[in-house]
Amino acid sequence: MLQSYRLGIFMGEKSVTYSIGELAKEFDITTRSIRFYEDEGLLHPERKGQSRIYSSKDRTRLKLVLRGKRLGFSLGETKTIFDLYDNEQTEEKQLQTMVQLIADKKQKLLQQQRDLEDLLHDLSSLEQSCVESLTKLNEQN
Repeated sequence: MLQSYRLGIFMGEKSVTYSIGELAKEFDITTRSIRFYEDEGLLHPERKGQSRIYSSKDRTRLKLVLRGKRLGFSLGETKTIFDLYDNEQTEEKQLQTMVQLIADKKQKLLQQQRDLEDLLHDLSSLEQSCVESLTKLNEQN
């Protein structure tokens, strides 16, 4: 993985930074997607002229955005989680919110699963009815 290094302002410590191209390549997404997440307030890169400089925190946030997306969380839900971690001092509130978001997501998925099962049952019944009608038509001929 390509990484850019720059000296930190305090105590001469090194901090890892990333260009938009490096992050896009690492996560196999477009730079446009990264800029979209920035526009949505999920990433906060520094600017140096026209260039964006992403911190390790931005990289971690991008990784979490993509993981949340895979798990079915909306960008709004992900932003709520990020806001909690940025503003809430206690881990208890953060965990309570996560538990509630997960419970809501699971409930929604279970409802979708029931809806799909009902739909499959209805399609099977319709299919059976059509086959029976075809059989009767063939017997009459």
